[in-house]
Amino acid sequence: MAHRRLRVGLTACLVLLLLLTGRLFFVQGLDPEAIAQEATNNRTRTALIAPTRGDIVDSEGRVLATSVIRYDLVVDQKWYADEFERRNPETGDREDVTMTETIEALSGIVGVSEETLTASLVPEDPEKPKRYSVVAKGVTPEVRNAVVELGIPGMVSEQRSDRQYPNGSVAGPLLGFLSAAERSEAGQDKGAEGLELSQEEHLAGTPGERTFEVGADGVRIPTAAYSETPAIDGQDVKLALNNDIQWAAQNAVMAKQEQFNPDFVVAVVIDIKSGKILAIADSHSVDPNDPAASDAKYRTSTALTQAFEPGSTGKLATFAAALDAGVVSPLEEFKVANSYTTQNEKINDSLKHATYPMTAAGIFARSYNTGTVMIGERLSNEDRYDFFRKFGIGDTIDIGLPVSRGIFAEPSAWDRRQQFTTMFGQAYTQTVLHTAMQFQGIANGGLMIEPQLIDSYIDADGTEHPVPENKPERVVSEETSDTMLRMMETVVESGTAQGAKIDGYRVGGKTGTGQAAGPSGGYDGHTSSFAGVAPLEDPQYVVAVSMHRPKGNWRDWHVTDTFKTIMEQTLNTYEVPPSDGKPDPYNVFVGDRQKYGWE
Repeated sequence: MAHRRLRVGLTACLVLLLLLTGRLFFVQGLDPEAIAQEATNNRTRTALIAPTRGDIVDSEGRVLATSVIRYDLVVDQKWYADEFERRNPETGDREDVTMTETIEALSGIVGVSEETLTASLVPEDPEKPKRYSVVAKGVTPEVRNAVVELGIPGMVSEQRSDRQYPNGSVAGPLLGFLSAAERSEAGQDKGAEGLELSQEEHLAGTPGERTFEVGADGVRIPTAAYSETPAIDGQDVKLALNNDIQWAAQNAVMAKQEQFNPDFVVAVVIDIKSGKILAIADSHSVDPNDPAASDAKYRTSTALTQAFEPGSTGKLATFAAALDAGVVSPLEEFKVANSYTTQNEKINDSLKHATYPMTAAGIFARSYNTGTVMIGERLSNEDRYDFFRKFGIGDTIDIGLPVSRGIFAEPSAWDRRQQFTTMFGQAYTQTVLHTAMQFQGIANGGLMIEPQLIDSYIDADGTEHPVPENKPERVVSEETSDTMLRMMETVVESGTAQGAKIDGYRVGGKTGTGQAAGPSGGYDGHTSSFAGVAPLEDPQYVVAVSMHRPKGNWRDWHVTDTFKTIMEQTLNTYEVPPSDGKPDPYNVFVGDRQKYGWE
């Protein structure tokens, strides 16, 4: 019986030995490459290489947003030692130092208290050390190098890219900011708002990749195979914006915010010949370096997102349409009363006044609703609607950032009164950018150009890819353009905008005070605006300013001084020579007498 069990045991051992021998023969003799490859695969690691995010620069190449290299300092407490050996950075000799001495030196380098550093470096429980303990975040390369020289066991530095905005809140709502909550596969923060979000595809770049082998301790094997595909850095985004004009415009609207405490003040500056945007200013800005410090509703540009009823700046479209259709001439005579009734609708002017013998240009200059309706009703609702749409009212504007299209109903939806209120800038909404675009079209010989904010994209090697300029579209004839410019000069010389005059330059424009609709649907506030161009003999720039829901008495509201400040900066920046001719306004009233009271 015992012999039988022995034989069975020996037989089992022989079978196992045979199986092992067969497996060894297969591994070493039949498929050694596969086994070697499997071992290599187990040792191989792949890491992404983060590209450098592109800059955002102004038209002169000045940096508005940039990325800088920073390091997070991290320690593996497994390697903690009360005393360790390091190389003396001054002599190069090996020396023994204590962790207490090292923490004292480290505190002076990174600006963190010794108590906090001790908590990061020294394990609370030696049996359970933290394998990833953050010592300091976002340190400069210089600080990182100084820390490396301390030779702290288990200390590593992790490179990352920090986004910085050197001009603080200047153009902040346009630039936007990044979000650590949204990260790329290479671990980079993604754009969260503004151009940082809309231009993510251009700015982010393409990650690279490195492949290497590691030993059992997780450390790279220096002699093993290594391959690398370099990252492609993001493109710089060059804007049409001019930082000097942006700064001046932003300060000007902030000053107006302080004066009248409105919901917001906004301004836009456009180059008339090209349609390029030189400034978009908001009185409530955001510092992209610290976006959380600003109210969420002001982290985007109100100049682009807020559409409102423009008021009398909207009369530009009504008069341009009537002139272009040939149903009125600038010196045609009208008797203009304070009140005008048509189709059972009563239209009033904001101030009571006597019945005046006025020219069409005078009606525009004094901004009388009554006279405007007399002229506007010479066109059908459908004709005016079509012209307004050609003027961009109710349309989107593509500048690389979201822009509200506003609200503009079709004539079939107008009630009995809307057919008249649309003539003087009520019953539809648009942004200040729309207003600026319309004045650009009139001032550019009747050729309107959709505004352009992004000028070009620049590769990491400096190759520039200009964005094609938007094509001009004719909205009125050159003759109508010339007539409207002279009528706009009449507004500044003899009408409602005499505060917009600039010494040495001919200026034209249009004021507006529109009612502002409240959340309940009724009107419970106002919007005060002015849009103007200069120099009038050869218009170069348009500046449009709007102030929404100012506080105080409406007679005190004005933004012509804000326009003047911004336009003066623009003319000075581009060294535009003064006008060589004198103003040439139309007569406001019929006959020799040109001075009448406002009330």
